[in-house]
Amino acid sequence: MKLDLLKKYVRVAALSFEITVKSTLVDGFILFGILFQPLIIAMLALWMLQDRGGEYAIFVVVGSGMTGLWSTLLFACGNSITLERWIGTLEMIIGVPTPLQVIVFGRNLANVLQSLLSMVGSYALISIFFGYHLTIAQPLLFLVSLIFTVISFVCFGLLLAPLFVLNPDVQRWQNGLEFPIYILGGFLFPIALLPGWTTPLSYLLAPYWAARALHVASSGGDINEVFLSWGVMLAFSAIYILVSGRMFRLVIHRARVDATLGMQ
Repeated sequence: MKLDLLKKYVRVAALSFEITVKSTLVDGFILFGILFQPLIIAMLALWMLQDRGGEYAIFVVVGSGMTGLWSTLLFACGNSITLERWIGTLEMIIGVPTPLQVIVFGRNLANVLQSLLSMVGSYALISIFFGYHLTIAQPLLFLVSLIFTVISFVCFGLLLAPLFVLNPDVQRWQNGLEFPIYILGGFLFPIALLPGWTTPLSYLLAPYWAARALHVASSGGDINEVFLSWGVMLAFSAIYILVSGRMFRLVIHRARVDATLGMQ
């Protein structure tokens, strides 16, 4: 029975994934965040580095790609439930037997996987148009780090989606959360350049550990740093799942019992 139920959940998540991909292909806002914004950031970073651009080119590729990942997580995954409220389908989705987490998981997975195109676009721009020779120092570790990054970002999205719909006041800070995480996450420069009091804030962010693992694997460095980043990302993912489970129950309660969710 449990296996049959799992198959049903996988089928629903896959359908949610498919629908999200199709809707994203015609969403100019999301496409800009995935494709164009990271390219603009990459060009600005290379212009700032000027003659030293070749030395840090792969760092810029990973960093600009991470900006696309975070922007997609913040706006697309964070609005996974809010979007349903905007278009008037929230109550319909809440009423189906499939848990809301399963539907949101499929949407988040689609959004995060699509956002990897930002890294591919930055790689193509820097290698083809700027003529830099790009190599990944540790390809296998880089690939595994990408997998852990996707997992942690999808789980983070499971936390943001109910948070934004439960507390609209938090969602009003959505635009203001984009660039601070670029900085605290160490996407385009090491956090060692920041004031010391900001370091604990960076350590509390899964995107920081994702960027750290990808930077070390792509540029070459201590393998133990990569392993540490993997472990921290898994720990954060588990925490996100546990906390988001409680938050999703609150969402269901407000929709089915209080009937106030759609009125916020």
